[in-house]
Amino acid sequence: MLCGTYTAIVTPFRNGKFDAAAFKLLIRAQVRGGVDGIVPVGTTGESPTLDYKEHIEVIGRAVEEAAGRLRVMAGTGGNSTSEAVYLTQEAEKAGADSSLQVAPYYNKPTQEGLFQHFLEISRATKLPLILYSVPSRCGVEIGVETVRRLAVATPRIAGIKEAGGNADRVSQLRAALGPRFAIFSGDDSLTLPFMAVGADGVISVASNIIPREVARMVKAFRGGDAAAARKIHERFYPLFKDLFIESNPIPVKAALAMMGVIAEEYRLPLTPLTAKDREILQATLRQCGVLRHD
Repeated sequence: MLCGTYTAIVTPFRNGKFDAAAFKLLIRAQVRGGVDGIVPVGTTGESPTLDYKEHIEVIGRAVEEAAGRLRVMAGTGGNSTSEAVYLTQEAEKAGADSSLQVAPYYNKPTQEGLFQHFLEISRATKLPLILYSVPSRCGVEIGVETVRRLAVATPRIAGIKEAGGNADRVSQLRAALGPRFAIFSGDDSLTLPFMAVGADGVISVASNIIPREVARMVKAFRGGDAAAARKIHERFYPLFKDLFIESNPIPVKAALAMMGVIAEEYRLPLTPLTAKDREILQATLRQCGVLRHD
């Protein structure tokens, strides 16, 4: 079963192009940190501003560098079913282990539309599919009953990334889907609350920066040491929150740039972190021990 810590890995750019060298270093840091997998080209990977060729290249590079040391859950969702099918098939060809499928955004389908969308994708691939419910970005929530219908209709629907900010949803999903269905927290600050009511791990933004610590937190809780997990959560909770001080992935890319890991470069319409928020984030990174004090 899918579980543990998966890093929603950023897509580094340099001079407007995908920075493959920096991407390799990011993945090697994830290997050293002991995470279970990576999620290339999700929201954190700036999927909306990558063209098809770049999207497929990033997934291929992720598979190549992971080299079996990490599982690769490729972000291949979209608000066009045919686009999601195409990208998922290409990810399967590239060697991805599974696929993350965001709810279609902007066009705001009905629950029946969501059901048919994900079912169509499942028919086009052999990859396990992880649904991604994030109503704040998509304008629609994947209903619990819709998730249950999909899981009954096809074994390809293997789990969900739950980013609605509501622990009740996790309880409802677990009750409806049973123990084998994978549930991931989509918010670092809610990982422990969600795991306390049945989630299996996290698809994390923070683990771009602190992979070892996030992986340890999840493993500690799954191993029955809630006190150790809570200690890590309490130490890094300010960071979990401030990585969303502006729209993701602006803060996490700024933090990685402060650490000297990547160039701080985005694609419009994303813009650099404001000076005020940069000061706040930098202070939090120092407080948590990620950056040294000058």
